[in-house]
Amino acid sequence: MTQTLLIELLTEELPPKALSKLGAAFANGIVAGLKARDFLEEDSVATPYATPRRLAVAITKVRAVSPDKSIREKVLPVTVALDKDGNPTAPLAKKLAALGFPDLQVADLERAQDGKAESFFYTYTAAGSQLETGLQAALEESVAKLPIPKVMSYQRPDGDTVQFVRPAHSLIALYGDKVLPLSLLGLTASNQTEGHRFLAPQRDVAVPHAESYADTLVQQAKVIPGFDARKEQIRRELLAKAGDDKVLMPEALLEEVASLVEWPVVYECRFEEEFLAVPQECLILTMQTNQKYFALTDANGKLRSRFLIVSNIATDTPAAIIGGNERVVRPRLSDAKFFFEQDKKKSLESRLPLLTNVVYHNKLGTQAERSERVTSLAAAIARRMGADVALAERGARLSKADLLTDMVGEFPELQGIMGTYYARHDGEHEEVALAASEHYQPRFAGDALPSTPTGTAVALADKLETLIGIWAIGLQPTGDKDPFALRRHALGVLRMLVEKRLPLAISDLLKDAVAQFVAVPNFKDPSVEVTAFMMDRLRGILRERGFTPNEIEAVVAQNPDRLDDIVQRLEAVQAFAALPESSSLAAANKRITNILKKNEEALAQAGSVNPALLQDTAEKNLAAAVTRVQPDVDAAFAAGDFTGTLKTLAQLRDDVDAFFNDVMVMADDIALRNNRLALLSSLHGMMNRVADISKLAA
Repeated sequence: MTQTLLIELLTEELPPKALSKLGAAFANGIVAGLKARDFLEEDSVATPYATPRRLAVAITKVRAVSPDKSIREKVLPVTVALDKDGNPTAPLAKKLAALGFPDLQVADLERAQDGKAESFFYTYTAAGSQLETGLQAALEESVAKLPIPKVMSYQRPDGDTVQFVRPAHSLIALYGDKVLPLSLLGLTASNQTEGHRFLAPQRDVAVPHAESYADTLVQQAKVIPGFDARKEQIRRELLAKAGDDKVLMPEALLEEVASLVEWPVVYECRFEEEFLAVPQECLILTMQTNQKYFALTDANGKLRSRFLIVSNIATDTPAAIIGGNERVVRPRLSDAKFFFEQDKKKSLESRLPLLTNVVYHNKLGTQAERSERVTSLAAAIARRMGADVALAERGARLSKADLLTDMVGEFPELQGIMGTYYARHDGEHEEVALAASEHYQPRFAGDALPSTPTGTAVALADKLETLIGIWAIGLQPTGDKDPFALRRHALGVLRMLVEKRLPLAISDLLKDAVAQFVAVPNFKDPSVEVTAFMMDRLRGILRERGFTPNEIEAVVAQNPDRLDDIVQRLEAVQAFAALPESSSLAAANKRITNILKKNEEALAQAGSVNPALLQDTAEKNLAAAVTRVQPDVDAAFAAGDFTGTLKTLAQLRDDVDAFFNDVMVMADDIALRNNRLALLSSLHGMMNRVADISKLAA
């Protein structure tokens, strides 16, 4: 017999930022515990619930009693269980008693091979256990493993002290319509819960059946128990209230608001138009971060003076709720306006001397010293890019000045963004102003890249300086620890080089970066390690673009120094791999690579191919074919037609196959052998100009 099982733990308000994880962990822990004890069917379905005041899970097809199990227990090795005369020993009697079978005889045991020796085994049937027994253990295990941010100790009415994330008030354990005799955190299970603090018609609500939990809470308790259902209802209501405007609803904010309300209702509020003179990023951030409000913009992305709130109270007369929220947000917006006006009284340049008071790292100096390194490096990179060096220097020098403003001091998330506003106010060149924000780009996967040459040069300089400096002092990433976000910095550099197709060599960039640290005591150049680190990140970027590991290795194994054409090379490899000739040529290339590696000294003496030394028909044909296709390969490669370069090689398959079938490369005649090595070397160079196609061989 199976029934639906419901477990609900009612508490005081749970931490909103942890609610989603707590709900999932609570449900998953109980499911795992029951599954391990064999109380679930294969097609049992678990539905987790989480509201600000409760964690719950409903599980279908739960067994009342777990099935009997056949257990084969190892007793003892035969040499221990029997003496030299074959009689049972005292250790055997002791072991059987410990297992709960004191009356068993040797004849009742199975004698079987156990590795290199023999042992006695006993097979018996263990009766299944009752659900309440297994569930009690599963529930306690689940609660003990919850990802609780901070444990709270509290005293229950009976005087016992309990530890949990928040004080717990009631426990539901329903199997169908039957209450199971469970206990947890000093609570005894029942079918009683509490409704919405303000909207429920009555405080106590009885859940008649495990399968009616969600409907009962919605209809009688004014609670939407499903976390995702509540979040989606908020999303729908926000979109409906926004009308023609766009509502800004970051997923993290939606999740947090869904963790604060049990019966969400959206209302529209407004603030004074005068606040729109403040950079809208400041207003949006303060509304989202401090008040959990949802800002609105018009179709062009300009902030509106109306915003949306999510309330936990449904009423036909929301004036008091709306007015209260409008009064609360006004001081926040006033603060933002005050900071903005105050900051504009001092130019960014006038703030630069204060960077000497800000420590970047005790081994790498102050922010002022770092700023000088980034400025010099940005100029070097701009010079290599053919960009405006003076703009790059200016952009880099001012890029961190907004860290010293009141606005960024209040809202660190606005660093860079405010720098752009203040630089424009100071009359700086637009590229210099944009560099203040763009040098942080890309901030995360999928983020936009800098839009200007100046922004690109400063962004590369900022990230490369961090990579070299932090790596040099031994703070490179280890495991999941990456306190200086070096993985993100490396990915940012790589994305700019690849996606912007910048004609810059990684070795040159790292050399320029290392040169900025000559004044740092005991500095050790980490370029080799950083290059390897970047190549690993590059493999990840290329995998995300859909290339296979073999295709990626064909290109990355050549240790490319420039990445401006790497995608085109990979696309060529991909096209080549689709040709019927590719597998044969890849295998041949792998064979050639191995031969040349083993004969490097002989190859150094071989020189170029001597036609007079070509003897066999197969080697003459291959030499002729190489000579014939070489101009086409050179022309296609020079034109950047990598696909054409590799496809041209397909013409060589038959001649290459015939060569390896008919020709002995390592001939006894040294001159003949060296000439054949020279032919293979010529072929190898031509085959690997775009990529190491041997990596495509299975």
